[in-house]
Amino acid sequence: MLAAAPGGGKTSVSRALLSSEPDLSLSISATTRAPRPAEQEGVHYYFKTPDDFAKMVECGELLEHAQFLGRGYGTPRAPVEAALAAGRDVLFDIEWQGHRQLKAKLPEDVVGVFLLPPSLQELERRLRGRAQDSDAEIARRMAVAREEMTHWEDFDHVLVNRDFETCVAEVRAVLHAARSARARQPWLPGFVAGMLG
Repeated sequence: MLAAAPGGGKTSVSRALLSSEPDLSLSISATTRAPRPAEQEGVHYYFKTPDDFAKMVECGELLEHAQFLGRGYGTPRAPVEAALAAGRDVLFDIEWQGHRQLKAKLPEDVVGVFLLPPSLQELERRLRGRAQDSDAEIARRMAVAREEMTHWEDFDHVLVNRDFETCVAEVRAVLHAARSARARQPWLPGFVAGMLG
């Protein structure tokens, strides 16, 4: 699970991981926000009306859900459960509220990584560079970023995203270490027993 404040790099790091890790799939979130140019239904998000999103929450169709920047975001249950049952790792590009909910529901399966920016000045520079947002919107995103960063202690791993390639390598190292944990290799007892005869 990868989380960061807005502009912290989680989407870029997620894309890099997905392109280099064939056994990793992305959890596609549902959202009530409008699609951005070039975003596709079912590829980037499942775009829902507020009413449809509320029905998904009510029916238990979401593993987690939260409000962020005035919009609903949540993780559809069925695709995640299918991927885990098939033995695939699932990457969540998520906010701290969702991480907390998923960690409570799937404590043995969730490994959280939080990305911090090298400074607030650099974070603001990144936010200004990626969109044509107004000064008021940038100020709002910076306020949200400050709030998000107060939850860094909720995560198993915390990395400072100073250099993109280094950050991707560090997140990949966390992923590989998590895959080698004894609890994530249920086949090991039989394997070792077979070797030792």
